Amino acid sequence: MFHQKFRHWLLLACLVIPVQAQPAVVVTLSTVSDRVRAQNPELAAARLRIQEAAARAKQSGRLPNPNLETAFERDASFDEHKLEVGFTQRFPITHRLRLEKTISSIELRAAESEVREIERQLISQARETAVKLLAIRQQQALLRNQNRLMRQFAQSLADSAQKGEASLLDAGQAKLDAASLEIQSRELESDQNIHLGMLKPLLGIHSGEAIEIDGELTEPEIPHNTAKLSQRPDLQKAELALQAATQQIGLEKSRRYDDIEGGLFASSNRREDAPEGYDTETMVGLSLKIPLPFWNQNTAAIEEAKIRKTRVENEAIALAQKIGVEAETAQADMRQWASLAREIIGSLLPLAEQQAQATENAYANGQTEIRTLLTAKQKYLELASSHIDALREFHLARVRYETALGNP
Repeated sequence: MFHQKFRHWLLLACLVIPVQAQPAVVVTLSTVSDRVRAQNPELAAARLRIQEAAARAKQSGRLPNPNLETAFERDASFDEHKLEVGFTQRFPITHRLRLEKTISSIELRAAESEVREIERQLISQARETAVKLLAIRQQQALLRNQNRLMRQFAQSLADSAQKGEASLLDAGQAKLDAASLEIQSRELESDQNIHLGMLKPLLGIHSGEAIEIDGELTEPEIPHNTAKLSQRPDLQKAELALQAATQQIGLEKSRRYDDIEGGLFASSNRREDAPEGYDTETMVGLSLKIPLPFWNQNTAAIEEAKIRKTRVENEAIALAQKIGVEAETAQADMRQWASLAREIIGSLLPLAEQQAQATENAYANGQTEIRTLLTAKQKYLELASSHIDALREFHLARVRYETALGNP
């Protein structure tokens, strides 16, 4: 009985005590990069490639293990027998081991560049998504404000219509325009959910966690970035690949000569020396095996290494040209969208606001129709929305520009 009452009161307590809500993760456009570096699971997995390359670098350039060789012979009566014990070791007669060590060191640096390249791409994706979310939020704020004003205007017309001072048709038209703004706001809500779903994995945020993008898109300001294109990690990786390809030619040439093999052996031989009896002989000696490069001089592998170097060199040149075009295009886009945003905010929006105010006064004086007034308000809304679009495109171009320079 006591246990039943206890469970009953425990259930009531759980229903009464509010569940503590999980606080949302707040990020800004300036902190997105740090969040990706610290929490992105794909980037954390990619960093293990550096450890893999480091392990390979430790293993490279080592001599093969020596061999222990033994042999034992005897006759059927065990009167005569022979025992041999020896050690052999292979040694390269070229600088192959040093070249293998050099190539492994280059590959380790290439792995580090590859991880930085993955980081650059992930940060770029996260920043672009954050820019789009900020633009959506500013569009939503604009629509909410316009919807509120339109509903107030529609209510004012409805009140005037009841007094016989305005038309019910005009009030209905204003309500329809307000409903249209509400539909647009809901469409933006759907777009926001899609972009939040894209941003969460990039920031290492789980599906059950909430996220909030703080801040707003600032007015355009062309960055004076002094970063050099050579800082791009993918270009550095291409240059390291060229270095490795150059060293690979020397490595393949060194493989024309197989390793020599030296050894040390000792033997004990007990044989019958008639009529003197049995005699035991002990011998210690050295052995040496020198391979002769008669049939295989590794010419095909050397030719392949030379072709690979030419290919990698051309790829590096093409990548450098592509990076230059990316930075130049993004910079041109920034200037174009910055000019448009300044024009809209500096002259077009004030003009549209004046026109809307003048049309509203004319409608109040009975000098124009409701459709003309609503059209003027719609033009102002379109220009304000275009300004937000211009800010979005400017900041997206800025992200592409800084990413192209390898400085996301």
